[in-house]
Amino acid sequence: MSLAVIHSRALHALLAAEVTVEVHLANGLPNFTLVGLADTEVKEARERVRAALLNSGLEFPHNKRITVNLAPADLPKESGRFDLPIALGILAASGQIDVSALERFEFAGELSLAGDLRPVRGALAMALALRRQTGRPARALVLPNASAEEAALVGDGLVIHRAGHLLDVVRALLPGASSQREPLPVAVPRHLGEPAALPDLREVKGQSNAKRALEIAAAGGHSVLMVGPPGSGKSMLAQRFAALLPEMDHDAALESAAVLSLAGQFSQARWRQRVLRSPHHSASAAALVGGGSPPRPGEISLAHHGVLFLDEFPEFPRAALEALREPLETGRIVVSRAARQAEFPARFQLIAAMNPCPCGHFGSALRSCRCSPDLVARYQGRISGPLLDRIDLQVEVPAVAPDALAGAPDGEPSARIAERVVAARSAAQARQGCSNAELSGEALDAHCALELTASRFLHAVSARLGWSARSYHRVLRVARTIADLGGQAMLQDSHLAEAIQLRRVLAVG
Repeated sequence: MSLAVIHSRALHALLAAEVTVEVHLANGLPNFTLVGLADTEVKEARERVRAALLNSGLEFPHNKRITVNLAPADLPKESGRFDLPIALGILAASGQIDVSALERFEFAGELSLAGDLRPVRGALAMALALRRQTGRPARALVLPNASAEEAALVGDGLVIHRAGHLLDVVRALLPGASSQREPLPVAVPRHLGEPAALPDLREVKGQSNAKRALEIAAAGGHSVLMVGPPGSGKSMLAQRFAALLPEMDHDAALESAAVLSLAGQFSQARWRQRVLRSPHHSASAAALVGGGSPPRPGEISLAHHGVLFLDEFPEFPRAALEALREPLETGRIVVSRAARQAEFPARFQLIAAMNPCPCGHFGSALRSCRCSPDLVARYQGRISGPLLDRIDLQVEVPAVAPDALAGAPDGEPSARIAERVVAARSAAQARQGCSNAELSGEALDAHCALELTASRFLHAVSARLGWSARSYHRVLRVARTIADLGGQAMLQDSHLAEAIQLRRVLAVG
């Protein structure tokens, strides 16, 4: 048979759209043509496939006109993931393997010149897309060894086969009776030991107010802005925040891992651990939100279900900071380009840190500030009001006195704080089915109801400070979290007072 059809998948956000690799052999002048909106990496597969087949002892049809079509034609294809499907298509079209056996599988893998299979990006996204497929029995997925172990984390009865060499796949697809074939082994997730210990919050001396703010943020899923002079411990606090967060459930871990897999940054050693992304302040807007052709996830999506730490917050480009507005509200980012649109999840917790002025010592009790009031105002004005309005907690991190630094650690360990966080999150989940930071509409009114005196207090503060509706609602959400940490069902004046104090470092308006 001179025509073979192989099934594979391209990466388009988390969709992993199905791609049909059609290979046709015809008489004529020898040629190898590859069509179907293929990127340069895909077109280079011609040389890799030819060398891999010959070095594996297989026959390459030198005297044929080879046409490879990657359908659909309007879907961009990139990376070397189509090497294995193209090689198998040539072998099937030339009668070296069984064409009828190919329908039961989907293939992806990059070939070395010797025929070894190399890992590909997005294995988890491919497995998730295959699991979501309805209307017919799901095919089995054939991947290189490392990629197959990654895809096997999906579970749910999905069959993932692993292979280390092109010949392993060929032996499983030989023509003739199935008893003469060597079945491909089924991949299982790699056995993981105990995860590495995260830095402990107890190592940060002093800063009780900042630690309390981080506990509230972890319990309710809130964003935090820390303001303080250089060396006061802002970065140390942020790097220890992930230790306060509970372990992700299976579905959340899969979502986080799938996004990281798209960028080739997933490590099974960190399975179910919250990721901490900390881009440099020179990062562009595209680096944060994603982009490229085809679009790839940015830092805010790579931090999905994890922590995005932006140090030196005002030093980021203005466009990059303003790009955070919609994801902070919606938990997703839509990257739109002229030819294509891609949607990525972006349910992250923002931890931002900044100095109060250019010299960093405005308001410090240990060193005097040399900045003029106008310079301080301009520096703080780099954070726009609409963006600041979306940050739930603003906490001052003052300089730590030398005697406190010389003393022993005086705070609670992260594990003890994490226990309270888990209890508060469990209470919120049982009550409303989501974190407090995600409360909105009728659910917000129902679960953040105020007594008469508390309602009057909040209205008076809101009118005096000129808060927007967003600020008003965010204070309610934070107060709800504070009440959950205290194990109380109703919001009280003390909860509102603490929530209001945590929005007063850089006030909007």
